[in-house]
Amino acid sequence: MSDTRAQHTPMTVVHPEFEGKVAVVTGAAQGMGARFTAALASRGVHVVGADIDADRMRATADDLTAELAAASVADKPGEIVAATVDVTEAQDHETIAKLATTRFGRLDFWVNNAGIFPYAVADEITPEQLDATLSVNVEGVLYGAQAAARHMGPGGAIVNMSSVSALRVRKGRGAYCASKAAVAHLTESLAVEFGDKGIRVNALAPGYIDTAMTRWAKDDPATLQHALDVVPLHRFGSPEEVAGPLLFLLSDSARYVTGHSIAVDGGSRHV
Repeated sequence: MSDTRAQHTPMTVVHPEFEGKVAVVTGAAQGMGARFTAALASRGVHVVGADIDADRMRATADDLTAELAAASVADKPGEIVAATVDVTEAQDHETIAKLATTRFGRLDFWVNNAGIFPYAVADEITPEQLDATLSVNVEGVLYGAQAAARHMGPGGAIVNMSSVSALRVRKGRGAYCASKAAVAHLTESLAVEFGDKGIRVNALAPGYIDTAMTRWAKDDPATLQHALDVVPLHRFGSPEEVAGPLLFLLSDSARYVTGHSIAVDGGSRHV
C-alpha cells in the first residue's frame, strides 16, 4: 500500500461549490499531489490523478478511494481516476484533459503539481539537470495550462506549484530556484491571457513541506536544524496545510483572485 494517508482521515463533507465538479491533478501519486486529490474528492470533486509512475498512481487512487469510503460520512465523495502523464509531453496533457471531459462531461480545475528537485551547487549543475528541471517544472506547467484552457469554460481555475525558492534563494538550488521563479512569472502571464476566457490562474509557493521531496533535508541532523532555523514557525508544514490554500484558490471565495502566488512556508521567505 502506498504511503498516502494523513495521520487523521478528514471527514468527507460535500461542499455545494465543489460538488460534481471535475479536476485534474498532476504528480498525484504521492506527497502533496495525493493529499490534494484526497482533499478535492472529499468535497465531491471528481479527480483525474495523473503521474508518470502508472503503477503507483493506480495504487494511490485505490488507497485514497478506500480512505474516503472508510470515513464517517453521509455524503458521497468524488470519484478518483488514475491516469498516466509525462508532463514534458504536451500531448499527454491533452490526453488526460480529454479523459476528464469524456468521463465526467466537464473540466473545472487543473492543478499543475508535478515537479522535480535536483540538488546541485551552481558550478556543478549539469546541462542534463538543467534541461530536465526546466522541462518538468516549467514546460509541464505551460502544457498543462494550455490543455486546461482548451477544455475549460468561464469560471475554470488553474493552480500551479511554484515554491518559496522562487522568492528566497538558498545554496544548491540554482536550477530549481530558476524554474520556480519562471513558474511564478508564467502564472502571471497566463492569468492575464486566460482572463479573457474567464479562467483564473494562481500559484502556490510552499516552503519546507514534509514529503519525499524534502527527505534530503530531514535525513541529516545539521541540515534539518538549519531548515528549522530558517522557518519562523520552526517546523515543516504538512501536505494538508498546503491543500487548504489550494482549496481557497479553486473556490468561489477566490473568484476575483488571479495572477497571484501564495506562499505557504511558515514565514521562511523572510529569513
